[in-house]
Amino acid sequence: MTEPSVCSYVVMNDSGFAPNPFHGVCTLACCKPVIRRTAKVGDIVVGLSSGCERIVYAMRVGEVLTFADYWNDPRFAAKRPMRTTALRDRQGDNIYEPVGPGRFRQLPSRHGPNDVERDLNGRNVLVSTELVYFGGPAVPSGSSKSALKRLKKTKSVKRTRAKRRSKRLPASTDKRKRQ
Repeated sequence: MTEPSVCSYVVMNDSGFAPNPFHGVCTLACCKPVIRRTAKVGDIVVGLSSGCERIVYAMRVGEVLTFADYWNDPRFAAKRPMRTTALRDRQGDNIYEPVGPGRFRQLPSRHGPNDVERDLNGRNVLVSTELVYFGGPAVPSGSSKSALKRLKKTKSVKRTRAKRRSKRLPASTDKRKRQ
């Protein structure tokens, strides 16, 4: 069995678009074309803050889909952007509708016409239900080894910004180190 690769990159704007941690699954469908083109099931993707001093999220790739498969899979219909007040609905990353062999129509979203080539050059959409997502405040990257160890040991840690901020989340579920 091959060891998973670990890929990291800087999350320039943690808006919920790329990665998209909403609707019970984390997806990376836009930006980072080299990571999306080369990642395999089992690989770990880590998003770091702009100064690389904090971890924004880490996910184990559970599925690698084409854009057409992502669009046509009913599990991901909720990830199409909608004009609502809910952030999770506005930030949908399922923005490329197949309109013919190898052709796509881009839905109105955070990405515009200048992003199409870069997004589609990634060829794939990465899907994960095994993730740690810290968002906004993130965790110091000195904790990265322990965060990755937790990710390797856990079966399914679904964390979204909405869940983390909820007072209903039991303290035992919060895996972040207290500072």
